[in-house]
Amino acid sequence: MSAEVVPLPARAPSLGPILSLTQTSMNAVNQIILDRMQSEIPLIPALAGHLIAGGGKRMRPMLTLAGAAVCGYQGTRHHRLAAAVEFIHTSTLLHDDVVDGSETRRGQSTANIVFGNPAAVLVGDFLFARAFELMVEDGSLRVLKILSSASAIIAQGEVDQLVAQRRIETSEDRYLHIIGSKTAALFAAASRIAAVVAETGDAEEQALDDYGRNLGIAFQLVDDAIDYDSTAAEMGKDKGDDFREGKMTLPVILAYARGSDEERQFWRDAIAGFRTEDEDLAHAVTLIRRHDAIDATRERARHFAERACDALSIFPESKARAAMIDAARFAVSRGY
Repeated sequence: MSAEVVPLPARAPSLGPILSLTQTSMNAVNQIILDRMQSEIPLIPALAGHLIAGGGKRMRPMLTLAGAAVCGYQGTRHHRLAAAVEFIHTSTLLHDDVVDGSETRRGQSTANIVFGNPAAVLVGDFLFARAFELMVEDGSLRVLKILSSASAIIAQGEVDQLVAQRRIETSEDRYLHIIGSKTAALFAAASRIAAVVAETGDAEEQALDDYGRNLGIAFQLVDDAIDYDSTAAEMGKDKGDDFREGKMTLPVILAYARGSDEERQFWRDAIAGFRTEDEDLAHAVTLIRRHDAIDATRERARHFAERACDALSIFPESKARAAMIDAARFAVSRGY
């Protein structure tokens, strides 16, 4: 009688493969970041270093590096461009924390709290300018167009989010348009420029754009779910920031749409800024859980992550492609 074969449990998705794939190149990128954030004005490297030393997944520059690997690129141009991508992202974080009045990021005080709002805005401008210096040094007008267009779209998305803030009538379509601009645009551009550097065809360039764009939407959906589903220690920021700022994210949009008249009145008051105490946040979390809004948000994120994975089917099987697929699936399974 043969012994029963017990199947091994499926391995959980992880960032490990993409971290391993890009480690050597990321070391070069980090050195460029360190070099280019220097200035004769001591406040600039001090403030930039405060944010950069705070960690983070570095997903966006990793996408440029992994995209180059999946295209078979053997050069080093993508190192500077990955650094440019990270500078664009870092500058938006500095500006966002000022706009939102955020006090913590990645478990430490935000730069605007430590150094003040004026310094955070101005150093954000400095890093943004450094990004464009790196793009110009690369010499590709195509790369410059992709990243400059993405920068404009990101800014428009942030303004659109500001306009939608505290507006309970914000629809799911409007919300997806906002995160497609403010988050997914840079994911898409970071991925796409790898194909440009590798001088692939238009189909490969579009495939990497589609991968990054769908991954970016999935990533933001999960971030917005986490704001109502994880502890501040897990997130590295204050739980309920989105709630107190009156941001209409998908968990709220779904809970409001599925709620009773009494629940909808609570949401109208909360999003308008009249119900922002800890007990109000606790009630908001209760309503979101009652209507399965977290699970529904994560399910939508999984849909976009799978679209990202499907976009890579144009490339032959490789460690790089597998790592990028794993990264997309990790993005929706994470709890932080």
